[in-house]
Amino acid sequence: MDHEKYLQILDAYKDRYHYFLYAYILMANHVHLLIETQDTPLSKILQGINQTYTMYFNRKYMTVGHLFQGRYKAILCDRDAYLLALVKYIHQNSIRAKIANTVGGYRWSSHLAYAGKAELEGLVDTDLVLGLFSKRKGVARRGYLEFMELGQSLEREDIYATVDQRIKGSEEFAERILRKCGDEGLEKRIGVKRYSLSQIAGAVERLYGLGIEELRSSGKTRQVSFGRRVFSLTARGNGYRGNEVAEYLNKDPAVVTLYARGSEELSGAVNAMRRYLNGRKSQ
Repeated sequence: MDHEKYLQILDAYKDRYHYFLYAYILMANHVHLLIETQDTPLSKILQGINQTYTMYFNRKYMTVGHLFQGRYKAILCDRDAYLLALVKYIHQNSIRAKIANTVGGYRWSSHLAYAGKAELEGLVDTDLVLGLFSKRKGVARRGYLEFMELGQSLEREDIYATVDQRIKGSEEFAERILRKCGDEGLEKRIGVKRYSLSQIAGAVERLYGLGIEELRSSGKTRQVSFGRRVFSLTARGNGYRGNEVAEYLNKDPAVVTLYARGSEELSGAVNAMRRYLNGRKSQ
């Protein structure tokens, strides 16, 4: 089976490049991998995995050409702050896609390794995550399973609320990484994407009484248009691109572009949003 072959390739490259694999899920049209690299760059690891799987797939189905469309999306994460949340987010992908009712109801994820039912022994590095629950393996597994049943943690927009679409972590973490990489240009923009789109929408509702349903509706009243413009300007000021804002609001990207016109007249409202969000972050 194709999924089994992909896991075998993942395991083979893990032996070759000695990376840590904390979580994975194989979906019909994409894959999520939570990897901590050692000496080998992530780009080289994924290039090897993808090329090997593509060769297998083309031989099996007598096809030619590329199998994976576009470049992979890679985000550098603060392991200490986000490890548990990211493992949970990845394992619950099947529930969000509505192909399983529980994380245990989907075979092609690393959840089975954490539950002690892994088919490929040693593929997933579970000790670090389980150790956060208990030093005793049995107690740790029970703690993990209880944690997975608590409901969703991070939303998709929270996962992709990053610094320059590359770094997931605190401002201090981002600054440390960027200094290490010598990326002075990015250091000047550390404040972008400090808030998720759901947090910005919550600020609009708190300050101006407009919920996300109204912002996404077809309504064209002055108040609703005002709310959409304030939301869009605040989001763009936090580093989100126009198409990201448009997707969140269920609007045409061209319409979102129009929201930015005459932004000076809304500077007071946008500043109020910024003060509110900053205040909430400091609490």
